[in-house]
Amino acid sequence: MANDGYLAIILNAHLPYIRHPELKTSVEESWLFEAVLDTYLPLLNLLEKLGKEGLPVTITLSVSPSLVEMLVDPLLNERFLIYTENKIKLTEKELERTKDNSELFKLASMYLKETKKSYAQYKDRYKRNILNSLKDMERNGLIEIITTSATHAFLPLLDVVKGAVRGQIHFAMQSHKKHFGVKPEGMWLPECGYSEGMEYILEENGINYFFLDSHGLLFGDRKPKYGVYAPVKCRNGVSVFGRDAASAKAVWSNSEGYPADPVYRDFYQDIGYNLPIEYLKPYLYVEHERGNTGIKYFSKHVGGKRNIYKPEAARKKVLEHSENFIYRRLKQMNEISRYMDRPPLIVCPYDAELFGHWWYEGISWLGNVLRKAAKGNGIKLISPSEYLKRYPENQVIVPSFSSWGNKGYSEVWLEKRNDWIYRHLHRITERMCKLTVRYPNASGVKKRALNQAAREVLLAQSSDWAFMMKMGTDTAYAHRRIKEHIYNFNKLYFSIIADRIEETWLAAIEYKNNIFSDMDYKVYSNSTFQ
Repeated sequence: MANDGYLAIILNAHLPYIRHPELKTSVEESWLFEAVLDTYLPLLNLLEKLGKEGLPVTITLSVSPSLVEMLVDPLLNERFLIYTENKIKLTEKELERTKDNSELFKLASMYLKETKKSYAQYKDRYKRNILNSLKDMERNGLIEIITTSATHAFLPLLDVVKGAVRGQIHFAMQSHKKHFGVKPEGMWLPECGYSEGMEYILEENGINYFFLDSHGLLFGDRKPKYGVYAPVKCRNGVSVFGRDAASAKAVWSNSEGYPADPVYRDFYQDIGYNLPIEYLKPYLYVEHERGNTGIKYFSKHVGGKRNIYKPEAARKKVLEHSENFIYRRLKQMNEISRYMDRPPLIVCPYDAELFGHWWYEGISWLGNVLRKAAKGNGIKLISPSEYLKRYPENQVIVPSFSSWGNKGYSEVWLEKRNDWIYRHLHRITERMCKLTVRYPNASGVKKRALNQAAREVLLAQSSDWAFMMKMGTDTAYAHRRIKEHIYNFNKLYFSIIADRIEETWLAAIEYKNNIFSDMDYKVYSNSTFQ
């Protein structure tokens, strides 16, 4: 069958850097553990199956440096095993509790099987390091791995200080090369946040392409000839791919998207919140702290009624929805192709954690979509790099300042609940640049302090803290984290200048906030940013 068009599936895997060695356990660390169990391991399983089937499947996976650093951290690796062992014990207890209810017992058995399989894979097969499997998949052409900024900072609001953007991109590239062995071709700009001129910093670091929401292209300095169905080039030759609004709505929409179907499992109906705390307490990762266990027995509410989750019905619906997705993309391609001199490209970027974690059936849906697209029905799966090799000549446009999220122009990351953070972020970045001028060749404890100051700057800049404040979720933690990093930086700044560094305190925060072990503070020197 003729090729009607190309489909590029882009998944952005990211979590904020959370590591609390000063605590026995931390609720926030469990965000990582949930994502590993619900999304990352199932995604690896899916990709390995597709590879064995020999289908021409390619997706693009952005793995944030902050997530990479957590995935290879020995402390978090060990704590993940403890977390998973607790879940296995709780699920085994659920088998006893639900033995007289065949539907619940069947679900508990399913969860126990899944969790034991993931535990064995992580511990024995992957040897606590799933990055090696990702590297193998990239070598085999199943995935193209790209990066995002070092701590997923929302770059347009840091652009007041050029060193902030350059530092974020430099350390992202350094981390990617260290852990994956190659430089990435592309970059996921966090939250699709773009401001004019950013492409030159990307070019300096060897980035060939990035992604924007659709209006970033459509409202550029000139109208894109093919809309978002072909990439454009910035003036310096860096390419830009635009998000397709229709495929985004089909998966993202809480009211109209596929995950909203009442047959699917309800994420929020978790026994971690529904059963007595005394029953749960021995198995909770943090004692006395309720949280997601991943054991959920109900499908989504319909008219206020709760129904027991039916995996068989959900599997049928997944098949229906995957067929619908492919049908609609083919219909789009057929309508658009008459106006183009090449097959149209539909770019579908999603947060990886949507699949499997927030949308339990999402991994199965993705697998069906990839299989259907790979079996010669008129759609060809493609990576951005491969597309640019086939079609290197593209229209030159200056994109518009933009983001994704509410209203599309940074509102999520700059509004009354989080706007106070930026004067501090700008100030500590300016101070970091000044320190590198004042101490261009520091050594010993002073060099350690300067390197840690750079880490604190990067950690403070994470977009996750502003997002949590805006959304009203875990706001106390977000406030605490950003204030902690600002405080740490300022204490380091003044102690370095006064030559009175508290080495014991420095060692403690080096151990706690140990992201980017090969940090070199001199990246923030003025000469780097000219």
